[in-house]
Amino acid sequence: MKGDLRRQAILNRLSESAGPVSAGNLSKEFGVSRQIIVKDISRLRADGAHIESFARGYVFENTAKPRRVFKTIHSDDDVEKELNLIVDLGGRVNDVFVYHKFYNKVTARMNIKSRLDVQNFLDNITAGKSSLLKNITSGYHYHTVSADDVQTLDIIESELKKCGFLAQLQEYEPDEINKK
Repeated sequence: MKGDLRRQAILNRLSESAGPVSAGNLSKEFGVSRQIIVKDISRLRADGAHIESFARGYVFENTAKPRRVFKTIHSDDDVEKELNLIVDLGGRVNDVFVYHKFYNKVTARMNIKSRLDVQNFLDNITAGKSSLLKNITSGYHYHTVSADDVQTLDIIESELKKCGFLAQLQEYEPDEINKK
């Protein structure tokens, strides 16, 4: 497979993936060395693709879709309800983040787009010795949510508010929350 076709195939593979894809897996899938994949990713980035690197692999961020940041608060028992509400209405939970007095902004990628993703997330949290990020800030946390259109984000916001999950933004909160 020629380089241009392989890079397009890599981009397609990353955009369809529910989570990070390692360079090792991509190299096996495309029959090239891991180093070739690393170079392909570098070239895709140079061409404008927004690909992030994480410990478990690469993630393609489709920046063309509308996004909104929602500040929410709820109990641990309502995590599943909150996430399912968002994905059931057509949203994708890209991340969760909190603002901490000592650590500043702490972010974790989620990439949740289905009920199956929600269940896998909850299973992984339950199986480990991890805690939900919201618990270090008394339940307050933020989600960056993307959707196919602004109307979908409006519906998600309305439903989060109806369920009592939306928290009031404060004057002192960073401007980036209001801009996304």
